[in-house]
Parts: sequence; structure tokens; C-alpha cells
Amino acid sequence: MGHRESNSSMDLVHLRTFLAVYRAGSLTAGAAQVGLSQPTVTTQLQALERHLGRPLFERLPRGVAPTAAALDLAARVADPLDDLEAVIGGSSTRSTPLPEPPVLLGGPAELLATQALPALAPLVADGIRLTVTTGLTDDLLTDLRAGKLDLVIATTRPRGRSVLAEPLADEEFVLIAAPEVAERIDLDRLQAGDFTALDQIPLISYAADLPIVRRYWRHVFGARLEARPALIVADLRAVLAAVVAGAGYSVLPRYLCTRDLVAGTAVMLTDPADPPINTGFLARRVGGPVRPHVERVRTRLLTAAEIW
Repeated sequence: MGHRESNSSMDLVHLRTFLAVYRAGSLTAGAAQVGLSQPTVTTQLQALERHLGRPLFERLPRGVAPTAAALDLAARVADPLDDLEAVIGGSSTRSTPLPEPPVLLGGPAELLATQALPALAPLVADGIRLTVTTGLTDDLLTDLRAGKLDLVIATTRPRGRSVLAEPLADEEFVLIAAPEVAERIDLDRLQAGDFTALDQIPLISYAADLPIVRRYWRHVFGARLEARPALIVADLRAVLAAVVAGAGYSVLPRYLCTRDLVAGTAVMLTDPADPPINTGFLARRVGGPVRPHVERVRTRLLTAAEIW
């Protein structure tokens, strides 16, 4: 009987420690709140994770981010623990209400930097916290399903019943070069579909397998591209910078190079009547507790995307 009571007492201690870390967003700050060392807090959280069979936090460069399991556990234990704390402390009022944890958003670095984050700036100013992760869509969707992210801007439609995806925006692809490079190209031949007009011009790509460029070639020229890139850089913003500097030509999303096209520091080499497009999606997990800040970020992104 005594052994059972000891286990119950330890469970409450673990839950109290968990809630402190959840609210503080940091192991160090949570440990200070409950008067324990950080190693002790880590040990208690590990014991709680073993009991639940699911991870509760993901370590970030600064602090920790709650997983879906942590969000669910906090929603279930916060009020009872606060009430118990009020009784033990002799207070009739509840302690500080449970704050909203950061919204965990993932997506392509270029679209986040140029479109999404500027659109979300008013929400940050209004008190919503964001933790942003960049990467490839497949990897980000894996993290979404595992509860490591709340929302993902995906460049392909997510599959599976555990993820709900809403169309976000269509991105149009354009074939561009700097004006001085364009002067070396027979644009009439190119516009007529003879892409050999680009044979002597260096190709710039963000990946060795040329996914965006090959797609453009298939859609616009109806042909398979056989070319080796002169420059590969895994950031579309860097690709654009190289193009504008006169290094060669590339295919990029229009949203990324609109400013340079308007300023004349880049020019479109073709103007097809039916340009290739790619539909982006905003993905979130199905089920789980409703979180107002996640919903506000989702709504803001969907609204902002109408003018992207």
C-alpha cells in the first residue's frame, strides 16, 4: 500500500515539473520555478515520457517546444494542478493562466522569408509567439505528423488521413536572366520554342537534378532538358542573386523575382500563354485540442496568400 502511495506522489511531482517547463518554454526556467536542478527536471520528464510512451518536448537552440502529446497533457492537467496548488498554498485564486505555447510553423525558407513571415508580423506584435523551421516538404510533413510542428506550408499535396491540407497559393515559374545576359540570347528563337538558343549560357539551379528547370522545359518546350548546371546553390534567393549578377539563367517562382523584374535587374526570356504553376498547401494535423494562436496563424496565412 505504501509503495502505491509513493508512486502516486511521484506522478504528481512529475506533472508539476512538466507544467512548469511547458509554461516557461525552457528546462532551466522551469527548474527554477519548481526549485529543482536541471538534471533532476530532465530525469523527471524522461520518467513521465516513459510512462506516456511519447516525447513531450523537442529541444530548440533556445528552450524547448511542446509536442502534440505535451499540448494534450497540459490541457488535461493544468486546471486540476492549479486548483490543487491554490488549496495547498492557501489561496482562493488560481495561479497565472496557462499561456499559449509558440506556434510551430514549417515551410520552404524562401517563401517563409519573403511572404509568410512579413504577413505574420502583426500577429507577433500582438503577442503570438512563433518558432519557424525551414526544410523540404517531406521532412516537414513527417515532423507535423509526429507533433513536432503545428502548421506546414507544403509545396506538394500531403497524403494520408492524419493531415488536413488546404490550397494556399499558386506559384508561377518564370525563365529569367540579367539584361546583359539576355542580350546574348536569340530571344525570337527561344520564344519560338528553340531552347538551343540557351546552349552557350550558364544554367543556375538550386539542385543537381534540376527539378524546377526540368518541369519548365517539359511544360513550355515539351522536351527533356539535357544540361549540366554551372552553379548549384540550395537556396532560391541565392540563385536569384547569381542571376541578377549576370552569372547565367534560371527558372524561379515569380513571387521571388517580381521586384527585380519590375526594377529591370532581371528580365523574362519567354512569356508563355500557359506558364507552369505549382500549388502550395497549408497543412495541419487532424484532431487534437483547438489552439487559438494556431488558428489565428492559419487564418492569417490563408488570407495573405490571396494576394501573393
